[in-house]
Amino acid sequence: KSPRRESFAMDEAVQRTVKRWLAKAANDLRTAETMISVMPPVTDTACFHAQQCMEKGLKAYLTAVDRHVERTHHLPRLVELCAEQNAVFEQLVSAALELTDYAVQGRYPDDWREIPVDEAKAAVERAKEAMTLVAGELEKRNHE
Repeated sequence: KSPRRESFAMDEAVQRTVKRWLAKAANDLRTAETMISVMPPVTDTACFHAQQCMEKGLKAYLTAVDRHVERTHHLPRLVELCAEQNAVFEQLVSAALELTDYAVQGRYPDDWREIPVDEAKAAVERAKEAMTLVAGELEKRNHE
């Protein structure tokens, strides 16, 4: 551990920002799950919100570790930044690669494609896995 990390304690403003990122991520996950459960499923919207969930979860972690939060939707970059702080985030590389294109794909008619239900369900599961990891690592930090 670096000396900075050992002495790091989140101040109230940082805690508030982390909680806001996590609340937004939870809302995105809830929206993604809802869009999968309606009939017929709204797969493009579910995938978009799965990507947004992971993005916001990673940004919550970066905020918690006092790292600049880049204005990007590129999940592999956010995973890279998180992994620089904690190697456990390397587990999310494949999820980041799978979900990152949903940030733009499907939002505009020229980029749109029909996303199969199984693909959308897998995207939602990847977002859940990412949030579980983020939540676990934030919990560990709170007990350091």
